[in-house]
Amino acid sequence: MKLSLFSNRLLVKLCLSFLSILLFAAIGYILITAHITNNHYYETTQRLHANLAQHLIDEKFSDQSPFDEEGNVNKALFGDIMHDMMAVNRAIEVYLLDETGQVAYSVVLDHEAPDIQARRIDMVPIQRFIRKKGTEFILGDDPRNPENQKIFSAASFEKNDRKGFIYIVLAGEDYLTTRASLFDGYFFRLGLRGITLTLLFAAILGILSVWYLTKNLRELIFATKRFQEGDLHYRIQHADKMDLSIMAKTYNEMADTIVSDIDKIKSLELHRRELIANISHDLRTPLSIIQGYVETLRIKRMDLTDEEREEYLSTVNHGCERLAKLIAQLFEYSKLEANQIEPEKEPFLITELANDIHRYYKVIAEQKNIELQLDMDPTTPLVFGDISLVERAIQNLMDNAIKFTPNGGIVGIKIIPEKEHVEIMISDTGPGIQKKHQSLIFERYRQTKTGQVKEGAGLGLAIVKKIMELHNASIKVLSNPSNGTSFSFELPIYHLG
Repeated sequence: MKLSLFSNRLLVKLCLSFLSILLFAAIGYILITAHITNNHYYETTQRLHANLAQHLIDEKFSDQSPFDEEGNVNKALFGDIMHDMMAVNRAIEVYLLDETGQVAYSVVLDHEAPDIQARRIDMVPIQRFIRKKGTEFILGDDPRNPENQKIFSAASFEKNDRKGFIYIVLAGEDYLTTRASLFDGYFFRLGLRGITLTLLFAAILGILSVWYLTKNLRELIFATKRFQEGDLHYRIQHADKMDLSIMAKTYNEMADTIVSDIDKIKSLELHRRELIANISHDLRTPLSIIQGYVETLRIKRMDLTDEEREEYLSTVNHGCERLAKLIAQLFEYSKLEANQIEPEKEPFLITELANDIHRYYKVIAEQKNIELQLDMDPTTPLVFGDISLVERAIQNLMDNAIKFTPNGGIVGIKIIPEKEHVEIMISDTGPGIQKKHQSLIFERYRQTKTGQVKEGAGLGLAIVKKIMELHNASIKVLSNPSNGTSFSFELPIYHLG
Protein backbone atom coordinates (compact mmCIF):
# COMPACT_ATOMS: atom_id res chain seq x y z
CA MET A 1 0.00 0.00 0.00
CA LYS A 2 1.27 3.45 -0.86
CA LEU A 3 1.58 5.68 2.14
CA SER A 4 -0.60 8.72 2.26
CA LEU A 5 0.81 12.22 2.06
CA PHE A 6 0.49 12.48 5.82
CA SER A 7 2.53 9.35 6.48
CA ASN A 8 5.19 10.41 3.93
CA ARG A 9 5.61 13.75 5.66
CA LEU A 10 5.74 12.06 9.04
CA LEU A 11 8.40 9.62 7.85
CA VAL A 12 10.50 12.45 6.39
CA LYS A 13 10.22 14.50 9.59
CA LEU A 14 11.13 11.52 11.76
CA CYS A 15 14.14 10.67 9.58
CA LEU A 16 15.37 14.28 9.43
CA SER A 17 14.96 14.64 13.19
CA PHE A 18 16.84 11.39 13.76
CA LEU A 19 19.67 12.41 11.42
CA SER A 20 19.89 15.90 12.94
CA ILE A 21 20.26 14.41 16.41
CA LEU A 22 22.97 12.05 15.13
CA LEU A 23 24.77 14.90 13.34
CA PHE A 24 24.89 17.08 16.44
CA ALA A 25 25.86 14.04 18.52
CA ALA A 26 28.69 13.21 16.09
CA ILE A 27 30.02 16.79 16.11
CA GLY A 28 29.81 16.89 19.89
CA TYR A 29 31.53 13.52 20.14
CA ILE A 30 34.40 14.67 17.89
CA LEU A 31 34.90 17.91 19.84
CA ILE A 32 34.82 16.12 23.18
CA THR A 33 37.15 13.40 21.86
CA ALA A 34 39.59 16.04 20.58
CA HIS A 35 39.58 17.82 23.94
CA ILE A 36 40.02 14.62 25.94
CA THR A 37 42.72 13.32 23.54
CA ASN A 38 44.58 16.63 23.75
CA ASN A 39 44.48 16.64 27.56
CA HIS A 40 45.48 12.98 27.64
CA TYR A 41 48.49 13.72 25.46
CA TYR A 42 49.54 16.67 27.65
CA GLU A 43 49.10 14.68 30.86
CA THR A 44 51.09 11.77 29.47
CA THR A 45 53.89 14.07 28.28
CA GLN A 46 54.04 15.86 31.63
CA ARG A 47 54.03 12.58 33.57
CA LEU A 48 56.92 11.19 31.40
CA HIS A 49 59.00 14.36 31.80
CA ALA A 50 58.06 15.16 35.38
CA ASN A 51 61.69 14.75 36.64
CA LEU A 52 63.33 16.47 33.67
CA ALA A 53 64.04 19.72 35.54
CA GLN A 54 65.52 17.85 38.50
CA HIS A 55 67.72 15.72 36.21
CA LEU A 56 68.94 18.88 34.50
CA ILE A 57 69.88 20.41 37.87
CA ASP A 58 71.61 17.22 39.04
CA GLU A 59 73.61 16.90 35.83
CA LYS A 60 74.49 20.47 34.87
CA PHE A 61 74.71 22.23 38.24
CA SER A 62 76.93 19.67 39.96
CA ASP A 63 80.14 21.15 38.49
CA GLN A 64 78.90 24.53 37.28
CA SER A 65 76.79 27.28 38.73
CA PRO A 66 73.92 29.01 36.95
CA PHE A 67 75.38 32.28 38.20
CA ASP A 68 78.97 33.56 37.93
CA GLU A 69 80.98 35.10 40.75
CA GLU A 70 79.44 38.50 40.12
CA GLY A 71 75.90 37.14 40.38
CA ASN A 72 75.13 37.30 36.67
CA VAL A 73 73.45 34.48 34.78
CA ASN A 74 75.87 31.97 33.27
CA LYS A 75 74.59 32.38 29.73
CA ALA A 76 77.15 30.01 28.26
CA LEU A 77 75.90 27.23 30.52
CA PHE A 78 72.30 27.88 29.55
CA GLY A 79 73.28 27.98 25.90
CA ASP A 80 74.74 24.49 26.24
CA ILE A 81 71.72 23.32 28.19
CA MET A 82 69.30 24.61 25.58
CA HIS A 83 71.41 23.13 22.79
CA ASP A 84 71.45 19.70 24.45
CA MET A 85 67.72 19.83 25.24
CA MET A 86 66.61 20.90 21.81
CA ALA A 87 68.83 18.24 20.25
CA VAL A 88 66.74 15.69 22.13
CA ASN A 89 63.34 17.44 22.00
CA ARG A 90 62.71 20.63 20.07
CA ALA A 91 59.45 21.16 21.91
CA ILE A 92 61.25 22.04 25.17
CA GLU A 93 61.93 25.58 26.43
CA VAL A 94 64.14 26.05 29.55
CA TYR A 95 63.73 29.03 31.88
CA LEU A 96 65.73 30.14 34.91
CA LEU A 97 63.54 31.66 37.64
CA ASP A 98 64.60 33.39 40.82
CA GLU A 99 63.01 32.39 44.09
CA THR A 100 60.17 34.91 43.56
CA GLY A 101 59.27 33.46 40.16
CA GLN A 102 60.69 36.25 38.00
CA VAL A 103 62.23 35.06 34.74
CA ALA A 104 66.02 35.48 35.14
CA TYR A 105 67.09 34.06 31.82
CA SER A 106 66.02 31.95 28.80
CA VAL A 107 67.54 31.52 25.39
CA VAL A 108 64.08 31.83 23.75
CA LEU A 109 63.34 35.28 25.25
CA ASP A 110 64.54 38.75 24.27
CA HIS A 111 65.70 40.03 27.64
CA GLU A 112 66.24 43.52 26.27
CA ALA A 113 62.46 43.99 25.94
CA PRO A 114 61.02 45.90 28.96
CA ASP A 115 58.05 43.56 29.39
CA ILE A 116 60.34 40.48 29.42
CA GLN A 117 62.54 41.92 32.16
CA ALA A 118 59.57 42.31 34.50
CA ARG A 119 57.84 39.04 33.57
CA ARG A 120 56.95 36.85 36.54
CA ILE A 121 55.63 33.28 36.66
CA ASP A 122 52.88 32.26 39.08
CA MET A 123 54.60 30.15 41.74
CA VAL A 124 51.49 28.38 43.05
CA PRO A 125 51.38 25.74 40.23
CA ILE A 126 55.17 25.30 40.47
CA GLN A 127 55.14 24.70 44.21
CA ARG A 128 52.19 22.34 43.87
CA PHE A 129 54.00 20.43 41.10
CA ILE A 130 57.12 20.03 43.25
CA ARG A 131 55.02 19.02 46.28
CA LYS A 132 53.11 16.38 44.26
CA LYS A 133 56.34 15.25 42.56
CA GLY A 134 54.78 15.48 39.14
CA THR A 135 52.06 12.89 39.80
CA GLU A 136 49.20 15.35 39.14
CA PHE A 137 48.27 17.05 35.89
CA ILE A 138 49.06 20.76 36.44
CA LEU A 139 49.31 23.65 33.99
CA GLY A 140 51.58 26.60 34.50
CA ASP A 141 52.16 30.03 32.94
CA ASP A 142 53.78 30.34 29.54
CA PRO A 143 56.62 32.90 29.89
CA ARG A 144 56.35 33.80 26.21
CA ASN A 145 52.60 34.33 26.41
CA PRO A 146 51.35 34.76 30.00
CA GLU A 147 47.72 34.42 28.91
CA ASN A 148 48.26 30.75 27.99
CA GLN A 149 48.74 27.73 30.21
CA LYS A 150 51.31 25.02 29.38
CA ILE A 151 52.51 21.70 30.71
CA PHE A 152 55.85 21.99 32.49
CA SER A 153 58.47 20.38 34.65
CA ALA A 154 60.03 22.31 37.53
CA ALA A 155 62.59 21.83 40.30
CA SER A 156 64.25 24.08 42.83
CA PHE A 157 68.00 24.52 43.38
CA GLU A 158 70.38 26.31 45.71
CA LYS A 159 73.89 27.09 44.44
CA ASN A 160 76.46 29.50 45.88
CA ASP A 161 73.87 30.85 48.33
CA ARG A 162 71.54 31.60 45.45
CA LYS A 163 68.09 29.99 45.27
CA GLY A 164 65.97 29.57 42.20
CA PHE A 165 64.00 27.27 39.96
CA ILE A 166 64.48 25.54 36.67
CA TYR A 167 61.18 25.84 34.80
CA ILE A 168 60.87 23.78 31.62
CA VAL A 169 57.91 24.24 29.28
CA LEU A 170 57.38 20.83 27.72
CA ALA A 171 55.38 22.05 24.74
CA GLY A 172 56.90 25.20 23.35
CA GLU A 173 55.36 27.78 21.02
CA ASP A 174 56.88 26.46 17.79
CA TYR A 175 55.96 22.91 18.68
CA LEU A 176 52.38 23.83 19.50
CA THR A 177 51.98 25.79 16.28
CA THR A 178 53.17 22.85 14.20
CA ARG A 179 51.20 20.35 16.25
CA ALA A 180 48.01 22.42 16.10
CA SER A 181 48.07 22.59 12.30
CA LEU A 182 48.68 18.85 12.02
CA PHE A 183 46.26 17.98 14.79
CA ASP A 184 43.45 20.12 13.34
CA GLY A 185 43.96 18.63 9.90
CA TYR A 186 43.92 15.13 11.29
CA PHE A 187 40.77 15.67 13.28
CA PHE A 188 39.13 17.42 10.35
CA ARG A 189 39.75 14.42 8.13
CA LEU A 190 38.81 12.02 10.91
CA GLY A 191 35.68 14.03 11.71
CA LEU A 192 34.64 14.35 8.09
CA ARG A 193 35.04 10.66 7.46
CA GLY A 194 33.49 9.75 10.80
CA ILE A 195 30.48 12.00 10.30
CA THR A 196 30.01 10.78 6.72
CA LEU A 197 30.14 7.11 7.71
CA THR A 198 28.05 7.74 10.82
CA LEU A 199 25.38 9.56 8.88
CA LEU A 200 25.39 6.91 6.16
CA PHE A 201 24.89 4.00 8.54
CA ALA A 202 22.61 6.08 10.78
CA ALA A 203 20.46 7.00 7.79
CA ILE A 204 20.04 3.34 6.87
CA LEU A 205 19.38 2.27 10.46
CA GLY A 206 17.19 5.33 11.09
CA ILE A 207 14.98 4.72 8.07
CA LEU A 208 14.64 1.03 8.96
CA SER A 209 13.92 1.92 12.60
CA VAL A 210 11.37 4.57 11.68
CA TRP A 211 9.76 2.18 9.20
CA TYR A 212 9.54 -0.49 11.91
CA LEU A 213 8.34 1.89 14.64
CA THR A 214 5.63 3.36 12.40
CA LYS A 215 4.30 -0.06 11.41
CA ASN A 216 1.30 0.31 13.72
CA LEU A 217 0.69 3.85 12.50
CA ARG A 218 0.66 2.64 8.90
CA GLU A 219 -1.84 -0.04 9.91
CA LEU A 220 -4.05 2.68 11.38
CA ILE A 221 -3.75 4.73 8.18
CA PHE A 222 -4.52 1.65 6.09
CA ALA A 223 -7.59 0.86 8.19
CA THR A 224 -8.77 4.47 7.92
CA LYS A 225 -8.41 4.45 4.14
CA ARG A 226 -10.26 1.13 3.89
CA PHE A 227 -13.07 2.58 5.99
CA GLN A 228 -13.07 5.76 3.88
CA GLU A 229 -13.32 3.69 0.70
CA GLY A 230 -16.44 1.95 2.00
CA ASP A 231 -15.17 -1.17 3.76
CA LEU A 232 -17.14 -0.44 6.92
CA HIS A 233 -16.47 -3.84 8.46
CA TYR A 234 -12.65 -3.69 8.33
CA ARG A 235 -11.12 -3.64 11.83
CA ILE A 236 -7.57 -3.66 13.17
CA GLN A 237 -6.72 -7.18 14.32
CA HIS A 238 -5.17 -7.70 17.79
CA ALA A 239 -5.58 -4.01 18.60
CA ASP A 240 -4.83 -4.57 22.29
CA LYS A 241 -1.38 -6.01 21.47
CA MET A 242 -0.20 -3.14 19.27
CA ASP A 243 2.24 -0.42 20.37
CA LEU A 244 -0.51 2.12 19.70
CA SER A 245 -3.13 -0.04 21.36
CA ILE A 246 -5.14 2.90 22.69
CA MET A 247 -5.40 4.48 19.23
CA ALA A 248 -6.15 1.13 17.59
CA LYS A 249 -8.90 0.23 20.07
CA THR A 250 -10.28 3.76 19.79
CA TYR A 251 -10.39 3.41 16.00
CA ASN A 252 -12.22 0.07 16.24
CA GLU A 253 -14.70 1.49 18.75
CA MET A 254 -15.18 4.58 16.59
CA ALA A 255 -15.77 2.44 13.51
CA ASP A 256 -18.28 0.31 15.42
CA THR A 257 -20.07 3.46 16.60
CA ILE A 258 -20.20 4.90 13.10
CA VAL A 259 -21.52 1.64 11.65
CA SER A 260 -24.08 1.45 14.44
CA ASP A 261 -25.15 5.03 13.74
CA ILE A 262 -25.40 4.28 10.03
CA ASP A 263 -27.55 1.24 10.79
CA LYS A 264 -29.74 3.38 13.02
CA ILE A 265 -30.07 5.99 10.29
CA LYS A 266 -31.00 3.29 7.79
CA SER A 267 -33.51 1.88 10.26
CA LEU A 268 -34.92 5.34 10.88
CA GLU A 269 -35.19 5.92 7.14
CA LEU A 270 -36.98 2.60 6.74
CA HIS A 271 -39.32 3.45 9.58
CA ARG A 272 -39.85 6.89 8.12
CA ARG A 273 -40.99 5.34 4.86
CA GLU A 274 -43.21 2.91 6.76
CA LEU A 275 -44.57 5.76 8.82
CA ILE A 276 -45.41 7.82 5.75
CA ALA A 277 -47.10 4.80 4.16
CA ASN A 278 -49.04 4.02 7.33
CA ILE A 279 -50.01 7.64 7.88
CA SER A 280 -51.21 7.87 4.29
CA HIS A 281 -53.27 4.73 4.75
CA ASP A 282 -54.71 5.67 8.14
CA LEU A 283 -55.50 9.22 7.14
CA ARG A 284 -57.06 8.05 3.89
CA THR A 285 -59.47 5.63 5.63
CA PRO A 286 -61.31 8.10 7.89
CA LEU A 287 -61.12 10.79 5.23
CA SER A 288 -62.69 8.44 2.68
CA ILE A 289 -65.43 7.53 5.13
CA ILE A 290 -66.09 11.19 5.96
CA GLN A 291 -66.02 12.17 2.31
CA GLY A 292 -68.38 9.33 1.33
CA TYR A 293 -70.97 10.05 3.99
CA VAL A 294 -70.81 13.83 3.41
CA GLU A 295 -71.30 13.23 -0.31
CA THR A 296 -74.27 10.96 0.44
CA LEU A 297 -75.78 13.57 2.74
CA ARG A 298 -75.35 16.23 0.08
CA ILE A 299 -76.89 14.15 -2.72
CA LYS A 300 -79.70 12.45 -0.78
CA ARG A 301 -80.40 15.10 1.80
CA MET A 302 -84.04 15.32 0.73
CA ASP A 303 -84.61 11.55 0.66
CA LEU A 304 -83.03 10.63 4.00
CA THR A 305 -85.09 10.12 7.09
CA ASP A 306 -84.08 11.78 10.35
CA GLU A 307 -82.76 8.47 11.69
CA GLU A 308 -80.60 7.89 8.59
CA ARG A 309 -79.33 11.48 8.66
CA GLU A 310 -78.42 11.12 12.35
CA GLU A 311 -76.65 7.82 11.64
CA TYR A 312 -74.63 9.37 8.81
CA LEU A 313 -73.68 12.39 10.91
CA SER A 314 -72.67 10.09 13.78
CA THR A 315 -70.39 8.13 11.42
CA VAL A 316 -68.86 11.36 10.11
CA ASN A 317 -68.32 12.56 13.68
CA HIS A 318 -66.68 9.26 14.65
CA GLY A 319 -64.37 9.53 11.65
CA CYS A 320 -63.43 13.09 12.57
CA GLU A 321 -62.66 12.03 16.15
CA ARG A 322 -60.52 9.18 14.91
CA LEU A 323 -58.72 11.51 12.54
CA ALA A 324 -58.14 14.12 15.28
CA LYS A 325 -56.81 11.46 17.67
CA LEU A 326 -54.45 10.09 15.06
CA ILE A 327 -53.07 13.54 14.22
CA ALA A 328 -52.62 14.34 17.93
CA GLN A 329 -50.72 11.06 18.44
CA LEU A 330 -48.49 11.75 15.45
CA PHE A 331 -47.72 15.24 16.69
CA GLU A 332 -46.97 13.95 20.21
CA TYR A 333 -44.79 11.08 19.01
CA SER A 334 -42.82 13.28 16.61
CA LYS A 335 -41.95 15.66 19.45
CA LEU A 336 -40.89 12.78 21.70
CA GLU A 337 -38.76 11.19 19.00
CA ALA A 338 -37.09 14.53 18.17
CA ASN A 339 -36.28 15.05 21.88
CA GLN A 340 -38.28 18.27 21.88
CA ILE A 341 -39.96 17.40 25.17
CA GLU A 342 -37.99 17.86 28.38
CA PRO A 343 -39.61 16.16 31.38
CA GLU A 344 -40.35 18.48 34.29
CA LYS A 345 -39.89 16.05 37.12
CA GLU A 346 -41.34 16.71 40.53
CA PRO A 347 -42.63 14.69 43.51
CA PHE A 348 -46.31 13.73 43.34
CA LEU A 349 -48.79 11.21 44.74
CA ILE A 350 -49.27 8.41 42.25
CA THR A 351 -52.37 7.29 44.24
CA GLU A 352 -54.16 10.59 43.52
CA LEU A 353 -53.33 10.30 39.83
CA ALA A 354 -54.59 6.70 39.81
CA ASN A 355 -57.86 7.79 41.44
CA ASP A 356 -58.39 10.53 38.84
CA ILE A 357 -57.77 8.13 35.96
CA HIS A 358 -60.05 5.52 37.54
CA ARG A 359 -62.92 8.03 37.80
CA TYR A 360 -62.41 9.17 34.21
CA TYR A 361 -62.41 5.67 32.65
CA LYS A 362 -65.16 4.30 34.88
CA VAL A 363 -67.86 5.76 32.67
CA ILE A 364 -66.21 4.47 29.49
CA ALA A 365 -65.81 1.02 31.04
CA GLU A 366 -69.45 0.90 32.12
CA GLN A 367 -70.54 1.65 28.56
CA LYS A 368 -68.72 -1.51 27.42
CA ASN A 369 -69.88 -3.50 30.43
CA ILE A 370 -66.29 -3.76 31.67
CA GLU A 371 -65.45 -3.89 35.38
CA LEU A 372 -62.76 -1.33 36.28
CA GLN A 373 -60.78 -2.20 39.42
CA LEU A 374 -58.34 -0.06 41.46
CA ASP A 375 -55.95 -1.75 43.89
CA MET A 376 -53.57 0.48 45.83
CA ASP A 377 -52.16 1.25 49.26
CA PRO A 378 -53.21 4.72 50.51
CA THR A 379 -49.83 5.05 52.30
CA THR A 380 -47.88 4.76 49.04
CA PRO A 381 -45.07 7.38 49.19
CA LEU A 382 -44.42 10.18 46.73
CA VAL A 383 -42.84 9.29 43.41
CA PHE A 384 -40.57 11.47 41.28
CA GLY A 385 -41.40 12.15 37.64
CA ASP A 386 -43.25 14.34 35.15
CA ILE A 387 -46.86 13.99 36.25
CA SER A 388 -48.37 15.00 32.89
CA LEU A 389 -46.22 12.52 30.93
CA VAL A 390 -46.89 9.73 33.43
CA GLU A 391 -50.62 10.47 33.19
CA ARG A 392 -50.39 10.32 29.39
CA ALA A 393 -48.61 6.94 29.57
CA ILE A 394 -51.26 5.46 31.91
CA GLN A 395 -54.07 6.81 29.70
CA ASN A 396 -52.57 5.15 26.61
CA LEU A 397 -52.31 1.85 28.47
CA MET A 398 -55.91 2.22 29.69
CA ASP A 399 -57.13 2.99 26.16
CA ASN A 400 -55.52 -0.21 24.89
CA ALA A 401 -56.83 -2.27 27.81
CA ILE A 402 -60.44 -1.13 27.38
CA LYS A 403 -60.18 -1.39 23.59
CA PHE A 404 -59.14 -5.06 23.61
CA THR A 405 -61.16 -6.23 26.62
CA PRO A 406 -64.46 -7.85 25.64
CA ASN A 407 -67.81 -7.11 27.27
CA GLY A 408 -67.94 -8.51 30.75
CA GLY A 409 -64.17 -8.38 31.13
CA ILE A 410 -62.03 -6.74 33.80
CA VAL A 411 -59.45 -3.93 33.57
CA GLY A 412 -57.35 -3.23 36.64
CA ILE A 413 -55.08 -0.48 37.90
CA LYS A 414 -52.65 -1.64 40.57
CA ILE A 415 -50.14 0.47 42.54
CA ILE A 416 -47.43 -1.62 44.24
CA PRO A 417 -44.98 0.19 46.57
CA GLU A 418 -41.52 -1.36 46.79
CA LYS A 419 -38.38 -0.44 48.71
CA GLU A 420 -36.93 2.09 46.25
CA HIS A 421 -39.68 2.43 43.67
CA VAL A 422 -43.39 2.14 43.01
CA GLU A 423 -44.69 -0.22 40.34
CA ILE A 424 -47.72 0.83 38.25
CA MET A 425 -49.53 -2.05 36.55
CA ILE A 426 -52.41 -1.92 34.02
CA SER A 427 -53.99 -5.33 33.33
CA ASP A 428 -56.90 -6.62 31.27
CA THR A 429 -58.69 -9.87 30.50
CA GLY A 430 -58.46 -9.47 26.74
CA PRO A 431 -57.24 -12.00 24.13
CA GLY A 432 -53.57 -11.57 25.10
CA ILE A 433 -50.50 -11.30 22.89
CA GLN A 434 -48.37 -14.10 21.51
CA LYS A 435 -44.80 -14.06 22.86
CA LYS A 436 -43.25 -13.78 19.40
CA HIS A 437 -45.21 -10.54 18.86
CA GLN A 438 -44.61 -8.94 22.25
CA SER A 439 -41.38 -7.25 21.16
CA LEU A 440 -43.16 -5.61 18.22
CA ILE A 441 -46.04 -3.94 20.00
CA PHE A 442 -43.94 -0.95 21.12
CA GLU A 443 -42.93 -0.13 17.56
CA ARG A 444 -44.82 2.74 16.05
CA TYR A 445 -47.81 1.80 13.93
CA ARG A 446 -48.14 -1.71 15.27
CA GLN A 447 -51.05 -3.02 17.30
CA THR A 448 -52.43 -6.37 18.33
CA LYS A 449 -55.75 -7.80 17.40
CA THR A 450 -56.87 -11.15 18.70
CA GLY A 451 -53.29 -12.04 19.48
CA GLN A 452 -51.92 -11.14 16.06
CA VAL A 453 -49.77 -8.23 14.96
CA LYS A 454 -51.52 -6.01 12.53
CA GLU A 455 -50.25 -3.01 10.59
CA GLY A 456 -52.40 0.03 11.01
CA ALA A 457 -53.39 2.57 13.57
CA GLY A 458 -51.65 2.63 16.94
CA LEU A 459 -48.99 4.95 18.34
CA GLY A 460 -50.12 4.61 21.94
CA LEU A 461 -47.57 2.04 23.12
CA ALA A 462 -44.76 3.69 21.13
CA ILE A 463 -45.53 6.94 22.99
CA VAL A 464 -45.54 5.07 26.31
CA LYS A 465 -42.10 3.63 25.55
CA LYS A 466 -40.70 7.08 24.71
CA ILE A 467 -42.12 8.54 27.93
CA MET A 468 -40.49 5.73 29.92
CA GLU A 469 -37.14 6.44 28.22
CA LEU A 470 -37.41 10.06 29.36
CA HIS A 471 -37.80 8.73 32.92
CA ASN A 472 -34.89 6.27 32.55
CA ALA A 473 -37.42 3.46 33.01
CA SER A 474 -38.78 0.64 30.89
CA ILE A 475 -42.22 -0.68 30.07
CA LYS A 476 -42.75 -4.40 30.66
CA VAL A 477 -45.40 -6.67 29.18
CA LEU A 478 -46.67 -9.96 30.57
CA SER A 479 -49.16 -11.76 28.39
CA ASN A 480 -50.28 -15.13 27.11
CA PRO A 481 -52.95 -15.80 24.46
CA SER A 482 -56.45 -16.00 25.99
CA ASN A 483 -55.10 -15.02 29.44
CA GLY A 484 -55.10 -11.25 29.15
CA THR A 485 -52.23 -8.75 29.21
CA SER A 486 -50.46 -6.74 31.90
CA PHE A 487 -48.27 -3.70 31.31
CA SER A 488 -46.11 -2.31 34.11
CA PHE A 489 -43.45 0.31 34.73
CA GLU A 490 -41.64 1.70 37.77
CA LEU A 491 -41.11 5.20 39.15
CA PRO A 492 -38.51 6.05 41.81
CA ILE A 493 -39.66 6.96 45.31
CA TYR A 494 -38.98 10.57 46.22
CA HIS A 495 -36.75 10.95 49.30
CA LEU A 496 -36.75 14.25 51.15
CA GLY A 497 -33.30 15.83 51.45
